[in-house]
Amino acid sequence: MKIVIIGAGAVGGVIAASLTNEKLQVELVCKHRDVVDAIENNGLRVEGIKGNLITYPDTLLDISQISDRPDIVFIATKAYDVIPAARAIRPFLQDDTMVVSLQNGMCEDQIADIVGEQRTIGCVVNWGASMLGPGRMELTSDGSFVIGELSGEITHRMFVLRGLLEKIFPTHISSNIYGNLYTKLIVNSCITTLGAITGLRVGELLKIKIARTIFLKVFAEAVQVADCNGIKLEKIAERIDPYSLLLSSADRNGPISWPLIRKHLIIISLGFRFRRVKSSSLQSLERGKKTEIDFFNGYIVQKANSLHIPVPVNQRLVDMIKAIEKRKMKIEIENIFKILPETYSE
Repeated sequence: MKIVIIGAGAVGGVIAASLTNEKLQVELVCKHRDVVDAIENNGLRVEGIKGNLITYPDTLLDISQISDRPDIVFIATKAYDVIPAARAIRPFLQDDTMVVSLQNGMCEDQIADIVGEQRTIGCVVNWGASMLGPGRMELTSDGSFVIGELSGEITHRMFVLRGLLEKIFPTHISSNIYGNLYTKLIVNSCITTLGAITGLRVGELLKIKIARTIFLKVFAEAVQVADCNGIKLEKIAERIDPYSLLLSSADRNGPISWPLIRKHLIIISLGFRFRRVKSSSLQSLERGKKTEIDFFNGYIVQKANSLHIPVPVNQRLVDMIKAIEKRKMKIEIENIFKILPETYSE
């Protein structure tokens, strides 16, 4: 089986190292010369919760250098690089090549428009990793993959792909991959964005009451958009019912109640599970790069605007990230107190 992985960031790097360690034929494409040189000279290095791993996958600077037509392509770029990556790989695909999207946002339709829906597979990455430097990754949390056909069919190739990915983490096949993807997008819009604004890892972030309050408000706005688009959400991290986090009118306006306390406890437990995870958007900002905010909260805002649904908290988070990208704001914990608009003040 010939495997091509496009993108040597945290997720692409962990997958490339893991599959290379299984003696599979892997070619890792990375457009950054310093990363390619680091891997060729020192190996692709993964450390963290599963121990240390050093492998030497074949590394390429450009997709045009791949040696043969791949059976599986993993696109592990940032969301804003998906379209050029899909266009570049398109001439090298076989009729039955699987093209697997590994983005945090919902990029599957963009990929399908280029390579064809019959080749495109959605994938949710429910584990965390961070970049430590060129060719060096830290695996920060355990977890799983969720994969699925865009059509919702359970096909034979899903079992083939599951067998491959289970060499890394447990893998589940979904008949509602759009629901899984949107659920993950909402969680990223809550956690990844707040982590970027405050500079905190997930565990530290979700210990803060106001951060959990913002989480619940972002979540409520996003679920309203999902409902209007006919998207049925799936469980968070395969165990948390997302609808159990919705705020009732009593939660919004009444005194503190056990149902509201329970929602906060669920978020605290989520924070504990992913306590070491560092926001991918925070990592981007620290490297002087733009974030994927347009594919997280920005995606929710875009969909909401088309439906004339107000989503003030998501809009505020987009504005703050854009300001940080332009260096008009600093990354600091105090930003957490600048998020809620007057309509949502406590």
